[in-house]
Amino acid sequence: MLTIYGPLMPVRLLEEIISWKNQEQEHTVLIQKIVPDLEPTYVQLLEEWEHVFIKTEETARNWLLAIQNNNGQTDQALNEQIELLLKAAVYQSEQFTQQLEYLKQYSQAVHNLPLVTLVIAHIVRESYVFVSATQTLANMPLAAISNNTAQPAEPKAHIHALRAVSPSSAAQPGADDRAVAQTHTERADEIRAFIGTGRGQRPNGGKPWLAGSGNGAGGAAGAQSQRSSAPIAAPQVANRPDNVYVPPGEHRLPPLPYPYHALEPHIDEKTMRIHHNQHHQTYVDGLNHAELALEEARRTGNYDLVKALSGELAFNGAGHYLHTIFWDTMNPHGGGEPQGELRQQIERDFGSYAAFKQHFSQAAIKVEGGGWVVLVWSPRSRRLEILQAEKHQNLSQWDIVPLLPVDVWEHAYYLKHQNKRANYISDWWNVVYWPIVNERYVHARKLQWEPF
Repeated sequence: MLTIYGPLMPVRLLEEIISWKNQEQEHTVLIQKIVPDLEPTYVQLLEEWEHVFIKTEETARNWLLAIQNNNGQTDQALNEQIELLLKAAVYQSEQFTQQLEYLKQYSQAVHNLPLVTLVIAHIVRESYVFVSATQTLANMPLAAISNNTAQPAEPKAHIHALRAVSPSSAAQPGADDRAVAQTHTERADEIRAFIGTGRGQRPNGGKPWLAGSGNGAGGAAGAQSQRSSAPIAAPQVANRPDNVYVPPGEHRLPPLPYPYHALEPHIDEKTMRIHHNQHHQTYVDGLNHAELALEEARRTGNYDLVKALSGELAFNGAGHYLHTIFWDTMNPHGGGEPQGELRQQIERDFGSYAAFKQHFSQAAIKVEGGGWVVLVWSPRSRRLEILQAEKHQNLSQWDIVPLLPVDVWEHAYYLKHQNKRANYISDWWNVVYWPIVNERYVHARKLQWEPF
């Protein structure tokens, strides 16, 4: 989407949201119609998405009406609401396409109708168009867009923080318009309930489910309801699809498998929000930029910037992948010691769990500057090793599989632990989620190259 609409950019964004949410809502109905025997789990999933898309479209329509009634004028408060609604709309599309991929993978009814697989793939591509066209704008304030500047800005709030503020202060509505403004507040609350970072429960043997549905944070309480909800269930280790393709430039920020406050008191909520929403997102954006730039270089044959782009690819790609593992290998139900095959391998390679923990902790404390320490499996030597990585990639090795990383960049701990990295490492052991680490080890252990 071109950022050339100046003061009309808020209107253009609302029109875009209305168009895409209407189309996605129609797609949920279409899938149900062309798969008459679709499993009840997926029928309910699509019906809930239909409701989400309808509510989002209604909110955008009401705000567009308020702007039109005010002769196309907006103020900062309304612009911020539109920015947050756009973030929510992008996030919805990302999650919707991800869950369609799961449906395509796991639904027997879909497998029985090969043509439906092609239809779903087309629907996914259609939603990707919206995400690709608006993702940059979702991280840019409307003031910058309206002035036709292209400097990105940090998001003003995570989409959990979508506040139910009506645009009445911007539009100064009359009696009829106040009713519309009240509708804005109601609709914003309803939509907020369906926006978040949790992966939600996984019924039916671990199949993915709509975050915020069912008995979770599906009410209008939104983000605040997470703190008063029932204890967080430990995530189930489930089979993951192995045929999902990520095109160049389309990496996405993975949602956390738990609320931001869930690792307290060991890792604080504010750090988790900044670390996930801002730092990890930056690596995702950098990786996508490098991939698209290299794709353009291949198309044009112009490799003048290949050295810089290769470095950007390595730095941001390693940052994205390590953080993705990092989130999964922590959990509020973590701590303790590993068991099973991983425990046996640790004792073989390090002598004892205590020796491994001491080695790992000291390696983490002594990383120079920012970086990581990672427990890895080496298919070549067929044993576990502990590696340091300055930044995300320097001083690391090839031909290994990372199993358990710990982030020792200062942004991972400075708000709570200041310069006391050793204290952070000591607290971090309390949230290590060994079942996921063991799962990664069991898969990695199958890789055994010819030893040299």
